[in-house]
Amino acid sequence: MTSIVPAVVPASLANAASGPAATRRPVRGPLPLPAFADQRTRQTVYALPAIDCNGRLADQAIVRVMGWKPGTRYTIQEHGGLLLVDASPRGVFAVTRQGHLYIPAVVRHRCVISPADRLLIAAEPAERRLVIHPPAAIDAMIADRHRAVLGGDAP
Repeated sequence: MTSIVPAVVPASLANAASGPAATRRPVRGPLPLPAFADQRTRQTVYALPAIDCNGRLADQAIVRVMGWKPGTRYTIQEHGGLLLVDASPRGVFAVTRQGHLYIPAVVRHRCVISPADRLLIAAEPAERRLVIHPPAAIDAMIADRHRAVLGGDAP
């Protein structure tokens, strides 16, 4: 199996096994690190908040990143196992007085979201949209990525 990140042995450790302290060379400069091929191409802000038993997301930071204030109205739509949350004056839901996002019980049941579950939220402030990934969607995404990178039936 090919290593994703090759092992790096600092020169000081390599020299330690090959002679007395007088023959060791000092390490100069930063250690060599492999370059990663993946570069960020988006300005998405991520959060991984827990949901409480009343359907509120515990982390208010994502609401602040979006610029949403208490009372901001929004819609929630399920699409392919993900929840799309868009700010809309015609929205049925509103940010709570405490600044929490609320996910109603019918949506939580449909997406099998339980109290204390952590949800991956991808905030797209420019589009005024949040994409919420319930646990089952995160599992599928991770499994697909692991198969693509590690091959076969990787966990």
